Amino acid sequence: MVSEAGLNDQWRRVRARLHAELGEATFNSWFRQIELIGVEGNRIMLGVPTRFIRNWLLSHYEERLSTLWSEENPAFTRIDVLVRTRPANMAAGEAPAAPRSVPVAAREREAKPAASPAPVRMQSAPALQVAPSAAPVPPGFEDAGVGAPLDPRFTFDAFVVGKSNELAHAAARRVAEATDVTFNPLFLYGGVGLGKTHLMHAIAWEIRRRQPERKVLYLSAEKFMYQFVRALRFKDTMAFKQQFRTVDVLMIDDVQFISGKDSTQEEFFHTFNALIDHNRQVIISADRSPSDLEGIEERIRSRLGWGLAADIHPTDYELRLGILQAKAEEMASRAGPMVTIPPGVLEFLAHRIVSNVRELEGALKRVVAYASLVGRPITLEMAQDVLRDLLRCNDRRVTIEEIQRRVAEYYNVRLADMLSARRARAVARPRQVAMYLSKQLTTRSLPEIGRKFGGRDHTTVIHAVRKIDELRAADSGMDEDVDLLRRMLEGGGGSS
Repeated sequence: MVSEAGLNDQWRRVRARLHAELGEATFNSWFRQIELIGVEGNRIMLGVPTRFIRNWLLSHYEERLSTLWSEENPAFTRIDVLVRTRPANMAAGEAPAAPRSVPVAAREREAKPAASPAPVRMQSAPALQVAPSAAPVPPGFEDAGVGAPLDPRFTFDAFVVGKSNELAHAAARRVAEATDVTFNPLFLYGGVGLGKTHLMHAIAWEIRRRQPERKVLYLSAEKFMYQFVRALRFKDTMAFKQQFRTVDVLMIDDVQFISGKDSTQEEFFHTFNALIDHNRQVIISADRSPSDLEGIEERIRSRLGWGLAADIHPTDYELRLGILQAKAEEMASRAGPMVTIPPGVLEFLAHRIVSNVRELEGALKRVVAYASLVGRPITLEMAQDVLRDLLRCNDRRVTIEEIQRRVAEYYNVRLADMLSARRARAVARPRQVAMYLSKQLTTRSLPEIGRKFGGRDHTTVIHAVRKIDELRAADSGMDEDVDLLRRMLEGGGGSS
């Protein structure tokens, strides 16, 4: 009879060879969770946490496992893989009293186990331990090397709500708190750094808090594609399908990254349909609406629009100031009286950093870090000096689309009319103002500006610029309008 120490040594060598042959990702996904239970006669007994992992191992690595064990000890001619249950208060290395299912023989699955002497039970964890990922997966979350870790900072409590994101926030709350599927899919879209990922993480954390038994899988579209390509490479597509189609909530971030990837889109389409058909919640994010996703198949774009599509608009001044105030309070609570941020500095940052929330928070952290390191008080002049390069970049980031939207709101005309062929003065004059500001505030060429205004010729832009120059010189009201619009656009004030 082989000793427990001997079995441990053999198991260590088998695992080491599997690790070397398969690589870190595959080993962590499927083999890290295997435990050596013991032996019964000529059979090695291995334990895994789920029936799905047991079936996958027997389907894909039965022969290799048997070969490695027989090379270590020719006396072992059979392998049993058991689904094991572990009481909540049991340590990770302990063996439970009894397996949850009957042994399944790797080579003779249909045959009943023969009578044998009492088994040798291992009382410790496998000798070879593979380090877990840096961010542990919360209970109730599916990972196994597939999902991405959740950021503990991204909760609903930490999300500042304003006019530009109130619909997306309300929809995310409803999905997270509902006991049944409400909007399917929930599609969140908006520019970079506006809070889409924050809301997706918040949904996952809230589901975990309310319904910890639900299986939630969150990952980026890029990682979805990587996992699918890897499954194709190793001929593990059935395991891939099973992994993604048995969750209760699937969350895929930045779906625009599968644009042009035909095979990945095909698998995404079938995964999406399978989950929807089984009334499982799907949550998707992208940088634009479903109908505007370029390089995505029409059938996918159509299905993404089935549920609720919630737009997150660029932040307005009030929301940016609210975000900065919340962040400043958080910093002050951690650092105490050492951090004092004057309200004027927060107002200045809210006016000048208009690109996205991520950059806004980064600017505040940079100012606070500088003050702490050099021992200077935070003032408006110091903030301007520290953020000189960032402020200069933001000065150049006004877009033609933003100019068109702002001018249309100011003159109370429809954006579609400004881009149309209508020549009525109530539409033509705001259009000329928008062309003028596009020339002044962006680096786009005249032909590019013309194309953004319904495909007009560059000579039309030249005429608009000259006309507005003449009107500003002759009409103080027009001059004030254009000057106010310019300051609004450069500072990011007003509504978006």
